[in-house]
Amino acid sequence: MQFRQIIGQEEVKHRLRLSVKEGRIPHAQLLYGPAGVGKLQLAIAYAQYLACENRSDTDSCGVCPSCKRYEQLQHPDLHFAFPIFKEKPNRDSVCNDFIDKFREIVLLKRDFSQTEWYEYIGLTTKQGVIYEAESSEIIRKLSLKSFYNGYKVMIIWLPEKMNTVCANKLLKILEEPAPQTLFLLVSEEPEALLTTILSRVQQMKIPLLSEKDIASALRKNYEDMSIEESLSIAHIANGSYVKALQQLQEKSDQAVYLENFIKLMRLAYRVGRKEYAALKELQKWSQDVAAWGREMQKNFLAYTQQQIRENFVRNFGQPEINYQTIAEENFSIKFSRFINEKNVEQFNKELDLAQQQIEQNGNARIIFFDLCLQFIVLLNKGQNG
Repeated sequence: MQFRQIIGQEEVKHRLRLSVKEGRIPHAQLLYGPAGVGKLQLAIAYAQYLACENRSDTDSCGVCPSCKRYEQLQHPDLHFAFPIFKEKPNRDSVCNDFIDKFREIVLLKRDFSQTEWYEYIGLTTKQGVIYEAESSEIIRKLSLKSFYNGYKVMIIWLPEKMNTVCANKLLKILEEPAPQTLFLLVSEEPEALLTTILSRVQQMKIPLLSEKDIASALRKNYEDMSIEESLSIAHIANGSYVKALQQLQEKSDQAVYLENFIKLMRLAYRVGRKEYAALKELQKWSQDVAAWGREMQKNFLAYTQQQIRENFVRNFGQPEINYQTIAEENFSIKFSRFINEKNVEQFNKELDLAQQQIEQNGNARIIFFDLCLQFIVLLNKGQNG
């Protein structure tokens, strides 16, 4: 992976290249920041740049034998550790058991979330872990002679997922690394790491991506996307390219959620204006939503809560802190005045209650129709005080 393939982060790239140029390469570095900002990609590109036989001032060459191996994540001096699960209850799994899957997802997606990784390896009920046995594997791999007489690189993705025993065993090799050994820790929650580990690494914060960089990358990867749509998605993504891609994947679901949010609000408003025929339509609406699966119902309630927040914020006249699609904005232009300090808190309480009841397997028809009745009152309250 080359630096030029990574979205934005030009200042970080410059600092990483400069450390190689000046020969000041800390043996243990922590790249930390939120998901979707390119941390893992930067770590891989940095390692490839360091190993490149013909690197320039700006990037690795991409064609030398070392780069070719890095492009497939098959370089013999490149090693990975990452959260996994126990395939057999009586034995701690190690990352080599999942290395083919990890290479696949990195090459396929480049940047991805923890959830996407867990789904990719079939872990759906709990969090992944870097087990005690991995510490021995890390020590073993780094004790081997370098294949190219260069740096041996260990990239640990999400080191905060190391169990305590693994983390403590890693301390010794961080304190006394072999010559030309490079640790690159890639973290989303550095505060969850042992303070003793934090004290032994050079930390580098990877900032959020700019909206301009995200929008540009979207248009490059989706040629039929308009400038307006790319900027809208980039704004809502709030600095994370992973979130931008998730928006595209969830676009069809969100269209359904928006359609039902608008329908709910319009019907509740009509009933509040004594158009009682709309009450039967609300009852039918609640029955239709009750027929959805539980996860979709919970996602819709979360979406509704988000839209309540966005409509409330819109009243402050600061569009830079609003995160809505163009379609959502079009509805909110006239609707937002009904969501204000008179009812916003109660809206959230009612939605929280509905989510709890759905999670407790309550009767969805009753839950959603009761929510409709509460919304009638609250919209009237927001309009009239």
